[in-house]
Amino acid sequence: MITRENILIHEFIGLRACVVKSTCKNLIGARGLVVDETKNTLVLEVRDGAEKRIPKKVCVFRFELPAEKGNRKETVDVDGALICYAPENRPKKVRLMKR
Repeated sequence: MITRENILIHEFIGLRACVVKSTCKNLIGARGLVVDETKNTLVLEVRDGAEKRIPKKVCVFRFELPAEKGNRKETVDVDGALICYAPENRPKKVRLMKR
């Protein structure tokens, strides 16, 4: 289960995301379903199947976590600079950063 505590090491594909801060003002407010992830970008399906590639390093993302039974959906903000790793390497890298 994805939680606030483990989001940095979890899979982002399938989560709803929104850009809440960015050094690129035109990216703020971009929202959609995460459909792909690379080392440096998240790809959001924004509308009618259109995709938007968002650079991680310059953005803060707000992810919508899946609701547990009987609970409301929860959101968590993640600084993209903390997740600039290949998805398959991120759990190992983030754990090393916490030491």
